[in-house]
Parts: sequence; C-alpha cells; structure tokens
Amino acid sequence: MDAAPEGQGPLALRFEEHRSHLRAVAYRMLGSIGEAEDAVQEGWLRLSRTDVSDVENLGGWLTTVVARVCLNGLRAREARREDSLDARLDPDSAAPRMPDPVLTREGGAADPEQEVLLADSVGLALLVVLESLAPAERLAFVLHDMFSVPFDEIALLLDRTPTATRQLASRARRRVQGRAPVPDPDPGRQREAVSAFFAATRDGDFDALLSLLHPDVVLRSDGGLGRANQSVVLTGARIVGSQAALYSALAPFVRPVLVNGAAGVVCVVEGRLMSVMAFTVTGGRITAIDVLTDPDRLDLIDLGPLL
Repeated sequence: MDAAPEGQGPLALRFEEHRSHLRAVAYRMLGSIGEAEDAVQEGWLRLSRTDVSDVENLGGWLTTVVARVCLNGLRAREARREDSLDARLDPDSAAPRMPDPVLTREGGAADPEQEVLLADSVGLALLVVLESLAPAERLAFVLHDMFSVPFDEIALLLDRTPTATRQLASRARRRVQGRAPVPDPDPGRQREAVSAFFAATRDGDFDALLSLLHPDVVLRSDGGLGRANQSVVLTGARIVGSQAALYSALAPFVRPVLVNGAAGVVCVVEGRLMSVMAFTVTGGRITAIDVLTDPDRLDLIDLGPLL
C-alpha cells in the first residue's frame, strides 16, 4: 500500500520524489511487494527522525537506508529458513520460494509505477535466482549491477572492504548469468512460443512440445509453506514435457497476461485464480517456467484489471 507520509511538508514531498525508485530497489532485494512497501515506509520513518540538512544526495542516502532494511529482512528470512524442520533434515529439500509476480494486462496501458518497478526487465526467473543468493551477495549484485551504486558505498553497508564487496557481486553475477537466461526482447515472439506450448499440450503432440522446450528447461512450482508436495523443481525437456497432461487440463482455463513484463498466463476457474505461470523464452524456445500455486498468495491478487 502506498501510504503517503503524514503531512505533506517539504521533507515528505522530497521523499515522495524517490518513492518509486526505492520500491524498485526493495522489490529486487526482497522479491515481495508487501515487504518492499514496508521497507520503503521504514525508510520514511528513519528519514523523518533524522537531521538530513547536511545530506547532499538524499536519493543516495535513502537508497542506503532502504537497502540496509532489506538486508536485515533477508538475513531474518534466511535464519527462519535454516531453522525450519525440513531444512534441518535435508537442506536440499527446501521448496523454491517464488517471488511475488507483477501482473499486467497484455496490450493494456502500463501503470507508471509498475513500469518503474519492472525497469530493466526484471523477469520472474531472474528474481527466483536472486532468491538463491546469500543476503550479502544479493545486496552487492542488486545495488551495483542494477542501480550502479559504487562498491565503496556498498562496502560500508556490509562492513567489508570494497575488494571483498566486488568479489561478492562477481560471484552473484556468475550464478545469475548461468541460471537466468536473458529472455527474447520481442513480446510477440514470447507469446508465440507460449501459445504454441499450450496448443501442443492440448493436441497431445509431444514432439511439438519437445521442440518448444530448451533441452535444459527448468520448471519451478511454489505451492506455499506447508504444501511441500505441491512445490517442485523439474529439469530437462523430457521431464518437463512429461507433465503435458497437466498442462492440457489447464489449457481451457488459461488467460494471457504479462508476468513481470514477459509473456505468461493466469489460470482462472469459476472466477478464482488457481495459478500464475511465467515463461522465459530465449531464442524462440522456453528455457524456464515458473509457477505460483500458493492459494494464500493467489487470493491477494486482484484479477479485475487483468481480465
């Protein structure tokens, strides 16, 4: 919720000038729209309690404050994950956490705030990979590679040397480049592949389906906490393609939307949102499918503007 700072005084107005940028930083850091809003509001509270008369670059100061709030949030999240029973029993069994998708109507007018939130094509697959990074790696990568914050400033946040901070970002960059393929820039080409995918499953054409899937395609599905049997990761065209019967059952209920700016679908049954599917299409082939089926999170999504 975009709650405005109380009282539109000069300081509050200056803060509002930076709100969209701060939301974009926090969303990339946390992968959660609600938590990003909370981090931005915490940034305002800290600003309202601080004498910034000597601060020359208020935007930079606020970015640092919000980034620190996000870093603390990521560390707390990591501690909860490590303390979970499943993670203690089998660290590799932890279900993938799907970031909050940003959904927009295909062909509709773009919301200015969403445009800022999704600048630089922050696809869902990229955010999923960011979820796998350690908090310090994620902060270094997001601030430097996405927002051009100098390593000297990031190092102060992490209490590390600039050289160590640069190494963190480099390590994160290698992981991102290896696991988050860059999608085709043409939305029409993306939609063509997604439409062909559902047509192949509807027709039971397994060969056509395989031709659309990259050999190393990854399917990730997040069914929510307490629903581990619904949260899976599948890798490889034949393994992912083996779910064709499930895709075919969904086909009559899918509606095209943009998921984080890329071609995707929502599955709507009797007016209720059952899943969000994001597709990453590279070179005309599907390289990643990210699915959110957690009913608790789906219930929070307003279908009205999408359909």
